[in-house]
Amino acid sequence: MKSLTRRTTITALLAAGPAARALAQASFPERPIRLVVPFAPGGNADLTGRLFAEALTKRLGQQVIVENRGGAGGAIGAEAVAKSAPDGYSLVLGSTGTFLVSPRMTGGKPPYTLTSFAPVALLSTSPMDIVINANNPIKDWAGMLAYVQANPGKLTVGHPGNGSTNHLALLQMQKALGVRFNIIPYKSNGLALNDLPAGQIDAVIDQVPASIGHVRAGRLRAIVVTTARRAAQLPDVPTLQETGVKDFAATTPIVLMAPAGTPPDIVKKLNEAVARALSDLPVKEKLNDLGAETEALSPQQLTAFLQKEDALVEELQKSGVLKVE
Repeated sequence: MKSLTRRTTITALLAAGPAARALAQASFPERPIRLVVPFAPGGNADLTGRLFAEALTKRLGQQVIVENRGGAGGAIGAEAVAKSAPDGYSLVLGSTGTFLVSPRMTGGKPPYTLTSFAPVALLSTSPMDIVINANNPIKDWAGMLAYVQANPGKLTVGHPGNGSTNHLALLQMQKALGVRFNIIPYKSNGLALNDLPAGQIDAVIDQVPASIGHVRAGRLRAIVVTTARRAAQLPDVPTLQETGVKDFAATTPIVLMAPAGTPPDIVKKLNEAVARALSDLPVKEKLNDLGAETEALSPQQLTAFLQKEDALVEELQKSGVLKVE
């Protein structure tokens, strides 16, 4: 009889397992959500993270708390979330550089791969620009390029960490132009932008949303953008293609990721909350004002996009453009 009772209890518990999990997913979220921004405050990822933390807090009914955890081109924060419980309460945002490039540059076994995450949503896509001190005697991209060609490896260009989309764009730029910059990694572009007006470095490759305020205030001058067409917020700044760099185009998509194994219902709920935020006029206006574009993608569409980008990064690594530094 005891054996029968035990078997009955075990059977009941096993049967209740999926139902209990389904109930937990349906009531998600029941407590605050941690959103890791794997860069120091002040850069494009941080600005985007704080905007969406506020927007998702309103739509999910629970506080979404930003945690800045910078270092290694975003790899430190991304790895922490990849190893977190797959329950939807630990999320991380970052660029394709964060999730696809940075782990390849560790010099050893990658701390994570694309399969370590469940893609949730595309938050924004930002053009990049190269900015210099407004008082720099170099006035435009032609002047900067002439200086770099005459002084290989002398002009210092800051970026927010090895493996970032900014870093990758610089590597591609060097190859396309046949030049060599003195590339300086930072923990975030906010730190790089602080050093630029002080004369500690010569230039920064940045996302337009993070640099546009400095440009509008007259502290910095944008001299070129990396996108195929001119940035809406910098209509007078030429693209690299316009200056003769054929077919060059580089942007920074910011995506939201959860740990692999996060239940699809929770991923869907988060994705739908992001989609509602993107359709909200104040959120859209803030992103557009920063120079970022918006597009709501399903988790499946985002996964397909990231898989395609991952294959491209793999090709760059095999060709020698992307090297461990």
